[in-house]
Amino acid sequence: MKLISRVTACTVLLGVGICSAASTTLSAQAGSSTSVKEDLLKDWQEQKKAMMEIADAMPVDKFDYKATPAERNYGEQVLHVAQVNMFLLKTLNGKATAPTFDPKAAKTKEEMIKDLEASYDYGTDLLKEQTESGILETINGPKFLGPSSRARIFWFLMGHSMDIYGQMAVYLRLNGIVPPASRKP
Repeated sequence: MKLISRVTACTVLLGVGICSAASTTLSAQAGSSTSVKEDLLKDWQEQKKAMMEIADAMPVDKFDYKATPAERNYGEQVLHVAQVNMFLLKTLNGKATAPTFDPKAAKTKEEMIKDLEASYDYGTDLLKEQTESGILETINGPKFLGPSSRARIFWFLMGHSMDIYGQMAVYLRLNGIVPPASRKP
């Protein structure tokens, strides 16, 4: 909920300085001493865990499952998240070394999950190298995003991944599998 509040505040206020001040105010109101960078890192790592769990939930013999011919199959969904992560993370021009990534080379469930994990690890490395002011700095994002803060790139990626997560959850349910996040403890 706090992340959504920060995203909304930053989007509505449309200013890095204002966004930073709004985030600090929101953190203070919530009784938290975390920063935007720390919150992004925590959310990114939690999302990695969720995506790794859902990617692994589909049995290997159903990794090519798709509900309709026009859709990506399950494995392609996993690779799509990794591919979009890599594309947008590279726009941050960080110092961390990007993993080698060729979505056409991954053929097995194990290889696809490895690529997904590498994309999230790369994002973690990029987040860790940021300063609080650096994460809020405006960069030239891809054309469809335009000038964006580094934080906005991460927020976009997390939103995109959750969209794909939802699609993957449907694929699992159509195969009689309860998605990991919906399982009872």
